[in-house]
Amino acid sequence: MSASNRPLSPHLQVYKLPLTGIISITHRITGVALAFGLLFFAYSFFAIAAGIESYLNLQNLLNHPVGQLSLWLFIYALFFHLCHGIRHLIWDVGLSFDKAQMNKNAAIELAASLTLTLGAFLF
Repeated sequence: MSASNRPLSPHLQVYKLPLTGIISITHRITGVALAFGLLFFAYSFFAIAAGIESYLNLQNLLNHPVGQLSLWLFIYALFFHLCHGIRHLIWDVGLSFDKAQMNKNAAIELAASLTLTLGAFLF
């Protein structure tokens, strides 16, 4: 087989990332998002301590639609990260390593994080 006839495997247009891979990548992304959210959380304490004008600016930022979306994405990231952490605890005791169970747990993790976020929204 010549070099020009070599298969391109796994080709990005053919290869489908499994759900567990997507969940793993999302877990890392939410971890970074939570770190930035924690910085913003710390900033909010400084804004409160700085006085009424600074506090009102913070409130205006948080009441803006982008601010509201950011808050809800932060809450979702928090619940997703929590659910994935519980899944890791299950793995730590040596359970759920077969492929079907991993995919089932990934779907449960997504459903649980969305349900918890919706519950927080309704609460």
